[in-house]
Amino acid sequence: MKKISILVLLAFTYGLSAQEASDRVITTAVPFLNIAADARAAGMGDMGVATSTDAFSQQWNPAKYAFAERQMGVGLGYTPYLSNTVSGIGLLNASFFNKINEQSAFAVGLRYFTLGEIELRQSFDDVGTIVKPNEFAIDGSYSLKLSPTFSMSVGGRYIRSNLKFQPDANVDSKPGSTFAVDVSGFYRSNEIAYNSFDGRWRGGFNISNLGGKIAYDENGQKNFIPTNLRLGLGFDFIIDQDNVIGLTTEFNKLLVPTPQDFDGDGDLDATDNDEYQDIGFLSGVFKSFGDAPDGFSEELKEMTWALGAEYVYQDAFMFRTGYFNESDVKGYRKYFTLGAGFKYRSAQIDLSYLFSTSQITNPVENTLRFSLTFNLGDEYYND
Repeated sequence: MKKISILVLLAFTYGLSAQEASDRVITTAVPFLNIAADARAAGMGDMGVATSTDAFSQQWNPAKYAFAERQMGVGLGYTPYLSNTVSGIGLLNASFFNKINEQSAFAVGLRYFTLGEIELRQSFDDVGTIVKPNEFAIDGSYSLKLSPTFSMSVGGRYIRSNLKFQPDANVDSKPGSTFAVDVSGFYRSNEIAYNSFDGRWRGGFNISNLGGKIAYDENGQKNFIPTNLRLGLGFDFIIDQDNVIGLTTEFNKLLVPTPQDFDGDGDLDATDNDEYQDIGFLSGVFKSFGDAPDGFSEELKEMTWALGAEYVYQDAFMFRTGYFNESDVKGYRKYFTLGAGFKYRSAQIDLSYLFSTSQITNPVENTLRFSLTFNLGDEYYND
């Protein structure tokens, strides 16, 4: 059991920092949906929209499942969170996909974020109440090849957030919940023969978590969920049958309006917050492309980017690295990642590690993350 400050805990959980240089950092409810839930993606700078297919594609781009090379796959992952500060906080992830035929597949997934046990006290002498705040998302998707090299997917997600602390029984509060949808696409070219190697292009996009706001009581504040647009491009250098090097880059834009001074009094106050809350989730998506007070330059700062590389030897040993970058005034997350994987028959284990390069402490810094994959059933050949 942990006895920690709830305010401090939530500040870390939602990625806030007292050192942030801007008061226009975009924050949302259920930010756990943006945490890389598998070690392979985490080892390449938290990316996955345009990487090759694996069992964890449900989070990044489920359209990739149509190109899966095995009939079924199961993925299990665990990410310790704030392990250098407290214990018991972490993200659990489970996913399953099944190819219906050569052209299509379906998948389901579960992500469960727990804050462990927290003791609430009204005073020092109070006996205290134990609460177990948590959040989870259950989703499903269907992917279909529209051509030999391109597929698309649609998915649905139920999200439930039980972070509302209620020490007073007279307070009207409840867990927040909502539904969201994903639309994604994936391009995977056939192998191309070059002078000294073969190659393959990869590309993908994913509009994820497109859904309604979350509220924790009848008349309370409604919070945006992290609707995202991910775009990625990659290339595989197929040196020979034993050696493949994949390079990938990815860009991410949060499709949520920017907090701003609506009343023009020079401060973000309650009036501005009320007007911000009146924005609907769908209109907020369109506003997010052009509502930054400083114009296009600030819109660019709201985009994150990542670079990742993966070396695969004999389809059995994998070595990965990556870099993630976010603007100094929009969150200041900057870090390098390292990862490795080992595959034996149908089972694969992946590990990753993160090194922060900014002055903001990363919640998974100096933490070993791991995931386990099982690829089962018949083999499919996409070329």
